[in-house]
Formats: sequence, structure tokens, C-alpha cells
Amino acid sequence: MGEHEDDTGGVGDHAQRDRTEGDRAVDDADETIPGSVDDLTDTDQSASQPSAGLDFDEVVLEETTESTGLFDDLLSGEPIFENKEVLRPSYTPHELPHRTEQINQMATILVSALRGETPSNILIYGKTGTGKTASAKYVSQELESTSQKYDVPCEVEYINCEVTDTQYRVLAQLANKFIEKNEAVIEGRLDRLRELQTRAAEDADALAGTEFESLDALEARLASLEADREEMETVPMTGWPTDRVYSTFFDAVDYHERVVVIMLDEIDKLVEKSGDDTLYNLSRMNSELTNSRISIMGISNDLKFTDFLDPRVKSSLGEEEIVFPPYDATQLRDILQHRADVAFKSGALTDDVIPLCAAFAAQEHGDARRALDLLRTAGELAERGQADTVEERHVRQAQDKIELDRVVEVVRTLPTQSKIVLFATILLEKNGVRNINTGEVFNIYKRLCEEIDADILTQRRVTDLISELDMLGIANAVVVSKGRYGRTKEISISVPIDETEAVLLSDSRLSDIENAQPFVQARFDN
Repeated sequence: MGEHEDDTGGVGDHAQRDRTEGDRAVDDADETIPGSVDDLTDTDQSASQPSAGLDFDEVVLEETTESTGLFDDLLSGEPIFENKEVLRPSYTPHELPHRTEQINQMATILVSALRGETPSNILIYGKTGTGKTASAKYVSQELESTSQKYDVPCEVEYINCEVTDTQYRVLAQLANKFIEKNEAVIEGRLDRLRELQTRAAEDADALAGTEFESLDALEARLASLEADREEMETVPMTGWPTDRVYSTFFDAVDYHERVVVIMLDEIDKLVEKSGDDTLYNLSRMNSELTNSRISIMGISNDLKFTDFLDPRVKSSLGEEEIVFPPYDATQLRDILQHRADVAFKSGALTDDVIPLCAAFAAQEHGDARRALDLLRTAGELAERGQADTVEERHVRQAQDKIELDRVVEVVRTLPTQSKIVLFATILLEKNGVRNINTGEVFNIYKRLCEEIDADILTQRRVTDLISELDMLGIANAVVVSKGRYGRTKEISISVPIDETEAVLLSDSRLSDIENAQPFVQARFDN
């Protein structure tokens, strides 16, 4: 009985023998405290007074230990990146490998701006990720810094026409940028003239050698500048007639002497959305401007977009053309190594990472942007997995992730009819149907349209939509001969089915389909 009490309620003899000298010291100290020692737990004893046998700092550390927070574990590993921004498309490097020839071509054309002359308009062509925008921005930065060194008024304005895709928006954005710059110029002049006014009020000789013959002339100039500043009205993003926006832009850009290079990135998107009116107006401005000169630098992924331009615009816009060829795998390796040296910690990449990223991107028409995305995503995946280095497996995971992201974006932006056709094909494939033909897809498509009350297209039009899905790489449609029964298309899905179905069902119209199983079972019905 006594042994049982020892195990449950009291302190056993073996525990007593294991107590340290420090513990006994606590007991000795506790004898001076009113109340029974037995009434105190071990924690109470420690809290009441530090033991003579324990270091005070150890006691404090035990009391102030905090629980691990949500981000503590994630921050505990060594970071892989030194500067991740270097791997983003928006970053403009100080050096662009394998683009020296194109950069020198641009510089040769634009150097006339530093002489106060109007440079020729430039059209830059090349596939996505061939360094067009990065090279143009690099040359623009050099042009502006050189103009400041030689005190030549030269400015570059960048417009992304994928975002700013109408004549109104382009002109409004340009007008507001020049109004802002003009206001800064006016403020600078006002400060200098007010300082001169103060000195001239005390000493009339202060005006000697200046453009002002009298204090009245100086004050008139101050009033004129202040009136100019008051008249400058920012253009709203909507609401004005286009001719008023153009007039405001014209006055803003011609306010003082300067050479302006307007860089229109994705210029084909502007022409596709709004026609060539913007380019026509911009290309004709120099004949009307008094103080300033304008040059246009257009950047396009589409080598044929000028086919849709007015001949007059085409001849003036394409005065100089520069083509950016795709990078090969070796050049991509150089570009990646150049960026990786800055982006990652030393020793963070295994030897096979950069060659693999370059090889994957070389398959995508030499797309350096794709190569940089791969390398950055691989680094992020390694960091999330708390790996010490980026390895080949991370690159392959990144390739799958980027491909899936691309598929999701393409599927998400498909027209509703294409989504229904794709959904019909997915339903057939998920239910084990092999060698899916156009007729089977059309039967399921019709039933889906009836279910969600959508217009039913003809079978010929559905066949065209299947061909478009094939061109996008979402489906694979192969024409096969059925002998005397004619030819048909055999269709299969070439993207991850579950993820694609989830994207389709996120569409509010398709999400209304609660149970599509009966449609598949009746697929051969007319």
C-alpha cells in the first residue's frame, strides 16, 4: 500500500535519491517561507526564489521562452536568393549579353537626339523574350544620362500598349507626364527668378548681365510663369474629346525646347485595338511643333503588324527597322549565368541547373524571359522546401508549374463556346472514351448548351473550335480516315484534366451543370 501511494501521491524513495544539491537548497530556503513546502508544486518553488545551486540567467531563460511563430520555421533556413528582382522581366541589367549589335544600331540612330536633331523613327521586331524591351530601355537610360552630362534637353517616355491600348489613353498619359515635367521646370525657374528679384530689390545692379532690363520686366516674367503653371490642367483618364486631349498633349510637349523619344512597347496591341490613328498623329507632329521634336520607337512581337497600317504611317514609322533573333541554348546559358551571379547566394545552384533552364527555354523559341522565370521559380521552390541548393528536380518542378499556370490562364480566358466544347471533350475522356471523334463531342456539347441555356453552334463551327484548341496546345486533334465513311478528327486532351476541369467549372455559367454523367451515357444518341 505504501509503495502504491509513493507512485501516485507522494514522492518515491528513488526520486528522493535523484534530487540534486540545488533542489535541497531550495527546500532549505523554503523553510523560511510561511506555509508547508508540500503545498507548493515544483513550479511554485522555482518561481518563489532562485536556487543557490542554479544560475539566475538560466532561470530567466526558462521563464521567457516563447513559442515558435508561423513564420519562424520559414525564416530559420538560409536564404538562397541574394537579389531575386534581378530575375524578373522588369529588371534592366547593366549589361546585355549577345545584344551588342542591336544596341549599337539603336545608339547610332538615337545619337542625333544629343545633337538637338530629330532621330529617325525605329521599329524593333522579335519574338517574346528576345531582349527587345530590355535593350531599348538600356539604350534609353544611357541616352538620358548622357543628355544630362552634356546639358542637352532629351527625354524618353515609355508606354506599354498592352495596358494603355487606346489613342485617348496614350495621349492622356503622355500629356500628363509632360505637364508634370513642365511644372517642375516652371518651379525651378520661379525659384531662381524670385531669388534674383530679392537681390534686385536691394541692389539694382543685380540685373546687370541678365535678360531683364528692369525689375518690372523680371516681375512680368514671374507673373507669366505663374500663369503658365495655373493653365496646365491634368487630363482625366476619360471624359474629354480626343481632339482636346491631343491639343493638351501638343501644348505640353512643345512648352520648351527638347527632343522626345516615345517608346511604344507592344505597339501591335495598340494598332489592333485602336487602329493607326495614334501613330498617324504622332508621326505628323514634327511638322507642326515649334520648340520640340518627337521620335517614335515601336516594339512588336508581330513582324506583320505593319501590313494593316496606312501606307503613309508605315513609311514614316518604319524609317529604321531592327530585328532581334531568338537566343540559342548557349546564349541563354550566358544570360542566366550573368543574372544568377547577382541573384543567388554563392554555391546556391548545382552545375546542371542553368544548362537545364536554358535547354527548356531554347525549346520555346529561345525565350530568355521563360528561362529567367524557370530559374526564379526553381529557386522559390527550393527555398520553400528549405533546401540548401537549387537542383535539377526543382527546375523540372518549376517547368511543370509554369506550364500549368500557362494552361490555367489560357483556359480561363477562352470564350464560353470554346469552354463548352473543351468541357464536353474532358467529360468523354474522364469516362473512359477512347478515340473521341467530332460527332461524340458535338452530341455532348449540344446537351451542355441545353443545360445552361447557351446558343448551339453548328457541327462545322464546333469542329473549328476544336482546331483552335489544338492550335493553343490544349487539345490534340488528328484527322483520321474512316475509309468509305469519310474522315473525322480524333481528339484527346493534352493538358492536366483535373486542373483544366476545375478552371472550367469556376466559370459561373458552367458551374450550373450539377451532374453531367447522363450526357456522357447518352453520347451516341442523335
